[in-house]
Amino acid sequence: MTVKIGIVGLGFMGMTHFEGAKQVRGGEVVAFATRNEKKLAGDWSSIQGNFGPRGSEKTDLTGVTGYADYKDLLANPEIDMVNICLPTEKHESIAIEALEAGKHVLVEKPISIELEAAERMLAAAKKSGKLLMVAQVLPFFPEFAWVRNVVENGTYGKLQAAAFRRVIAPPDWSSDIKDFKKLGGWGIDLHIHDNHYIGLLCGVPSKVFSRGLLKEGFVNHVCTQYLYDDPDVTVSCISGGIAAGQLKFAHSFELILEEATIQFDCGTYGDDWVVNRPLTVIPNEGPIETPDPGGSGEWCAAFTDEIQAAVEGVQAGVAPKVLSGELACDALKLCYAEAESIQTATPIPVG
Repeated sequence: MTVKIGIVGLGFMGMTHFEGAKQVRGGEVVAFATRNEKKLAGDWSSIQGNFGPRGSEKTDLTGVTGYADYKDLLANPEIDMVNICLPTEKHESIAIEALEAGKHVLVEKPISIELEAAERMLAAAKKSGKLLMVAQVLPFFPEFAWVRNVVENGTYGKLQAAAFRRVIAPPDWSSDIKDFKKLGGWGIDLHIHDNHYIGLLCGVPSKVFSRGLLKEGFVNHVCTQYLYDDPDVTVSCISGGIAAGQLKFAHSFELILEEATIQFDCGTYGDDWVVNRPLTVIPNEGPIETPDPGGSGEWCAAFTDEIQAAVEGVQAGVAPKVLSGELACDALKLCYAEAESIQTATPIPVG
């Protein structure tokens, strides 16, 4: 079965999904929807993000139908899965429409800003019998995929402790991303990557204890201790959008397992991508190694792997855990628990 894909929304993420899907096995983009006349005609030169290339003036749209109205795309019986790459405030309404139209859905992260909206989306998916998947791409980046594999396989024994970090400077490259409240603050827009990955790798904690900075009621910077029922596991994360202007982005992790410690640290310093510490395995005994985590090196490779997982989920009729709508909703619950913990200076139960 070849899964036919329709993309709704043609900003940078829409273009990224379009390019990423070109290498997907068993799936192909057959349609997209945008109100922009130039984009409908194949001129995507106005599209630019904070990584990857700019859009082309002459995009090859052979075999791909462009719709000015997304409702016409949803009405196309050929389409099996709809990729929603619209601003977050539109996720709920379009996802529910797509599910009601009998389509499987892959929606960009975060699933929504409001918890109630996320829960309505999950209920709509259950009612329709179709898959609701959320495109949390971080687990598909090579270093994060490699670490998840060795932890799940017990390669270096039990995970004992984990520390994550994800920070950015206040962004000035997009007028849309400056709208702090519209994004749900950095505690949702940025940090939800960490909450989702922690839930996937370590399990969803029972409580969080957070200190940090709030802005307009949303998290601007946070330091969280994730509290598990297992007293022998400690997990923490620092994330936010208050870094110095020349530290445009940085992320890192350190995992302490029974038989090895694993580290990774990189970021954009000024205009340079700098790897402070490549993926490194430090064993109790023997040589320190820097394993190759794999990956093709293509700018959209992680998105190709993400869409591949979604396509295989549609083919199997079961959403993979890494794209699970329920796990994405749990990540959002963690974001709200963190904000409440900052406000009250107390540990807060999740959900």
